[in-house]
Amino acid sequence: MNKLSNIATDVATVKLLIDGAFVESKTSQWHDVVNPATQAVLARVPFATKDEVDAAVSAAKHAFKSWRKTPIGTRARIFLKYQQLIRENLGELAALLTAEQGKTLPDAEGDVFRGLEVVEHAAAIGNLQLGELGNNVATGVDTYTLLQPLGVCAGITPFNFPAMIPLWMFPMAIATGNTFVLKPSEQDPMVTMRLVELALEAGIPKGVLNVVHGGEEVVNAICDHADIKAVSFVGSTRVGTHVYHRASQSCKRVQCMMGAKNHVVVLPDANKEQTLNALAGAAFGAAGQRCMAASTAVLVGEAQSWIPELVAKARTLKINAGKEPGTDVGPLISCAARERVEQLIETGVAQGAKLELDGRAPNVPGYEKGNFVGPTIFSNVKPGMCIYDEEIFGPVLVILSAHSLDEAIELINANPNGNGTAIFTQSGAAARRFQEDIDVGQVGINVPIPVPVPLFSFTGSRASKLGDLGPYGKQVISFYTQTKTVTQRWFDDQTLHVGVNTTIHLK
Repeated sequence: MNKLSNIATDVATVKLLIDGAFVESKTSQWHDVVNPATQAVLARVPFATKDEVDAAVSAAKHAFKSWRKTPIGTRARIFLKYQQLIRENLGELAALLTAEQGKTLPDAEGDVFRGLEVVEHAAAIGNLQLGELGNNVATGVDTYTLLQPLGVCAGITPFNFPAMIPLWMFPMAIATGNTFVLKPSEQDPMVTMRLVELALEAGIPKGVLNVVHGGEEVVNAICDHADIKAVSFVGSTRVGTHVYHRASQSCKRVQCMMGAKNHVVVLPDANKEQTLNALAGAAFGAAGQRCMAASTAVLVGEAQSWIPELVAKARTLKINAGKEPGTDVGPLISCAARERVEQLIETGVAQGAKLELDGRAPNVPGYEKGNFVGPTIFSNVKPGMCIYDEEIFGPVLVILSAHSLDEAIELINANPNGNGTAIFTQSGAAARRFQEDIDVGQVGINVPIPVPVPLFSFTGSRASKLGDLGPYGKQVISFYTQTKTVTQRWFDDQTLHVGVNTTIHLK
């Protein structure tokens, strides 16, 4: 973090959004937003002060009084307009995302599009926020439930999906009648802020959506603030665990999507070409910086002989800046991220894994300062090695071997993480046994990254998730609303004089 105070600079500053206005922070702490392919400084982002966080929450609290009573149809129409604006600006959003995050332009468009799907889902909120009615549950008595918004909610988002994950959060929270305070990643907040501008253009009233930037102090302020009722988090296991416990102690609802070690089981009857293409794309796409990346392959039986062909596939991938046409693997987000991945590769070699393909220090003409690591593949990997036990979050695929499907299932279930897993096979029986016996929240069958569409909920499990309810889908409606149960009886002239009833039940 760069600490600056009253230093003249021609680099743009990222603004806060408080009560409908984009304002310059009064902080003395700033962080450079850096292009990971060139190291050029694109902007400076402020680490908001406590007073600024308080002001954002106060604006959201005030706006909630009227927003919660805004008709569902009115709220939904804002998101119909919002999805149209996102579509119209997709190219601009993708280019901005690539510049600050590094992923390829097609992948950046996918980042925006998967968030857009949730915005479309928010526009259909009227079908999801329905209560229940029990008619005549006792004589002349009806009981019904209402799904009412909580109040001020907050979201803390990571660097790897700066469009998709904010769009997982604030549209669903706001569509259900809440107001929102968003804290984007300080490493790449620019595309998030452009999405926020479009949200205001779509008609979100002032104070309903607010944005603060910062690091640990701002995260803690969100966790501790008495007026925030719910916190949604996506990021590392270390930070997510901290957020969950700290916010829970403040009596908040909390959902934390965290780290992963996603295994792909390959049976020897799988379609080889399809499987190798899928595995290479899911392992090395986005430079491996996906919480759902297929970072771990478990080759069963004769499939272990496919390693040379997998290496050959990985060698064909083009490493370059994300904006360059034909790029398959862009840079990592920061110099520190690159150094960490390189150190883990060294550790893997030292601990006895076989380095089948070394992606360190690739030659990328014109981008010699970029944070590049090429596709890297290890075989002979075993539990207990750092490259297996840790989430590498880089373009590194580790390969383990198993003699049978049962052994592969046992291996995966022994891993503490449960974000996603997949199996490649042409056997329906094997696929069915895998999906039933595997203890992982999201399962793909011949699909390497089984992230569900917004009609369903993101359902990571075990050490990859804290909190019972996932983002988007039906589950998030339960997260962002509270159920109020109403029992009513209306008396007519014949029942007005029934006498005193001292029993607990209604008749």
